[in-house]
Amino acid sequence: MSIILGIDPGSRITGYGVIQQRGKNIQYLGSGCIRLGDVPLAERLINIFRGISELIQQFQPDLFAIEQVFLAHNPDSALKLGQARGAAIVAAANTGLDVAEYSARQIKQAVVGKGSADKKQVQHMVTHILKLTASPQADAADALAVALCHAHTRQSLISMAGQASKTVRGRLR
Repeated sequence: MSIILGIDPGSRITGYGVIQQRGKNIQYLGSGCIRLGDVPLAERLINIFRGISELIQQFQPDLFAIEQVFLAHNPDSALKLGQARGAAIVAAANTGLDVAEYSARQIKQAVVGKGSADKKQVQHMVTHILKLTASPQADAADALAVALCHAHTRQSLISMAGQASKTVRGRLR
């Protein structure tokens, strides 16, 4: 059993999603947004760090996954996003969690089956996969998609390791 905390970083809104994975079974534990308001960037970064630290304390995740920075049209926005990611990553690393990073394309591919999916498609599939009664807010849905991507990636690696082990044992006989 593993608890996975997924993060969709942002300098104004940082989404989070928490799931529990038991083999192929995935259960929703919680999601939401850390709303940072219109305060100086340094204060927003502290709030991201504190917010993620509180989530780690509350949910006690075993695994932490975050979306990678994408190349934005506005360099200032990309820098702020990178700083928001850094604050979240430091919060995870500060508690000893390993950090897994996924591109937006990888996340969409894992959840929707198409790397070019839009936000509505991601929201819909997250709601469907986790059997939620209502769609989570967009940033929370994106964070849940990050957590689901990590769960699917781990499950695939475990399956491949099992197949490799069977092949090796078959050759040894």
